[in-house]
Amino acid sequence: MGLLDNVKAKLGPAKGKVSDLAQRHEDKIQHGLDKAAQVVDKRTKGKYSDRIQSGTGKAKGAMDRLAHKGDSGADAGGPTPPPGPGRTMPPDTGGTMPPDTGRTAPPRDTGGTPPPDAPPPTS
Repeated sequence: MGLLDNVKAKLGPAKGKVSDLAQRHEDKIQHGLDKAAQVVDKRTKGKYSDRIQSGTGKAKGAMDRLAHKGDSGADAGGPTPPPGPGRTMPPDTGGTMPPDTGRTAPPRDTGGTPPPDAPPPTS
């Protein structure tokens, strides 16, 4: 039996307890996530608002999956679709989620024509 198997075996019972606690205190956890997001947004003076909102949404989704993992139903244990343009946040936030702002690699230099706003080449 490997290390990972040992860890999984020992954490199995705790998973059920955490899920039960998440179900019982779901509203308090959601409120705490919102409050933490507001504090961080205020301290960063709104500079990272889109990232904070995205992270808060992901944390709420993960907490929701954890809280409802034991439920029997159509969406129990299923993956949550990623937020996209036009999707709204849960009713307690009152806002809409920004378009998916995942990280992308910078464009590759193909040696073609530079963009019109590019500085002139130095030689």
